[in-house]
Amino acid sequence: MPGFEVFGNEEKKEIQDVLDTGVLFRYEFAEQRKGVFKVREFEEKFGQYCGTGFAQAVTSGTSALKVALTALGVGPGDEVITQGFTFVATWEAILELGAQPVFTEIDATLNMAPADLKKKITSKTRCIVPVHMLGAQARIEEIVEIAQTHAIPVLEDTAQAAGGRIRGRHLGTFGRCGTFSFDAVKTMTTGEGGMIITADEAFWRVMSEYQDHGHDHIINPGGRGGEGRRFIGSNYRMMELQGAIGLAQLAKLDTMIIAMQKNKATIKEAASSIPGVGFRTLIDEKGDTATHLAFFLQDSEHCRRVNEVLRAEGCGAINFSENAWHYFPQWEHLLNSRTLTSSGWPFTGADGKRRFVYDPESLPDSAEIMNRTLVFPVSVKMSQERLDSMCLALNKAGKV
Repeated sequence: MPGFEVFGNEEKKEIQDVLDTGVLFRYEFAEQRKGVFKVREFEEKFGQYCGTGFAQAVTSGTSALKVALTALGVGPGDEVITQGFTFVATWEAILELGAQPVFTEIDATLNMAPADLKKKITSKTRCIVPVHMLGAQARIEEIVEIAQTHAIPVLEDTAQAAGGRIRGRHLGTFGRCGTFSFDAVKTMTTGEGGMIITADEAFWRVMSEYQDHGHDHIINPGGRGGEGRRFIGSNYRMMELQGAIGLAQLAKLDTMIIAMQKNKATIKEAASSIPGVGFRTLIDEKGDTATHLAFFLQDSEHCRRVNEVLRAEGCGAINFSENAWHYFPQWEHLLNSRTLTSSGWPFTGADGKRRFVYDPESLPDSAEIMNRTLVFPVSVKMSQERLDSMCLALNKAGKV
């Protein structure tokens, strides 16, 4: 992690194909582009790679969430359940549609705790969004089973886990749909960009039309179809240059994951020397994308002492309990209902009343886990010198 580590002639060739046509727009201009439709090809190959029927490329992982949630009919008055450890984009997309994000505890997978999910479902729950955080699997089969008993669709936020699997089945294919991010720090990257996969053709077609201002895509595949529009839409179209890079990166994804698994195993072995250490629960270790190594210390004080040693050795780990991007109690703009709208929307309704309020201490189980967890990002290309220094630092940390 990330894919820019392996940029090479493959990406350059795909980009040059686009530049030679002079067409950056993903639709139309058939005569000028002479059959070169990189985004369409990327969609087809990504869907094939994941083993699902349909894929819709969009401008970002955040856009993927919004397009998918919109296609699921989520809107004002609805509740969407997700987890308290995720990137802010997950709940930003929910809020932007006027729905209320409801947060669950995490468990030792560092993902949604199914037991708490059961407690959070209400008559207003419209969708459940588990997140495969830091490259590893949520308890997605159990989550889907719970959702099915309530006839609630599951959207898998797979932004950080492209290429991840459970017993050979790709993450993103267990729920109604799965969303992906290809931003600058993802395992496979297009700089910005995202994808939604689904086995439901009718659902895919809704997303396809919505992300292109509602244009009818039934006629003239590769074009924009007729001018009939079933509903309003917006613009979340991926451009041809992104699709071109995506094609080259997708071909390298499994190789990158293998390299990260090897590097992670080396770091994990060294971390095992720390007395009392534990490791994140993996649903299927073979299907882990290995973008991060997460390990648990005995308590928050032990965590602090260990990381002090690691930092002194130039190998500091991430303590996500201190992280403002990924952890519920640190989302001050959400907790304090900060918005640019004069009305206070989406936190304040048309009647001027506050729609919902969040308590930063409402996820105590998650806090207990996060306060004693350290995380190392794992790169595709890690020099032996870097690996050696990390192992040495971990061995020193084991003596505090």
